[in-house]
Amino acid sequence: QVQLVESGGGLVQAGGSLRLSCAVSERTFSNNIMGWLRQAPGKEREFVSAINWSATNTKYAEAVKGRFTISRDNTNNMVYLQMNSLKPEDTAVYYCAARRYWYNAASTNYDYWGQGTQVTVSS
Repeated sequence: QVQLVESGGGLVQAGGSLRLSCAVSERTFSNNIMGWLRQAPGKEREFVSAINWSATNTKYAEAVKGRFTISRDNTNNMVYLQMNSLKPEDTAVYYCAARRYWYNAASTNYDYWGQGTQVTVSS
């Protein structure tokens, strides 16, 4: 069964940090590219970050480069997004997602999705 469950969202002041976690079923996690995407109110869903199976390659949206760090724990089928120096414009529902291929990973074209976790950054 395909399952991705995000956690770690919440309310934080600008400049603060949050760490999002995503628990992934083994079948979905194995050999897949894992990504984080977000959708702000009234806006389209957008790519945030992606990581390949071996964690040797990562991608970041320009808006989060230098502030966010993606990582994965292949032993425990977990993916993380460490978010530092948060800004009000980072406010969104954050989704964990999986896809098969690295090509075009910096997109919103993912095969499997979690239910999302709300991140709210106050000014």
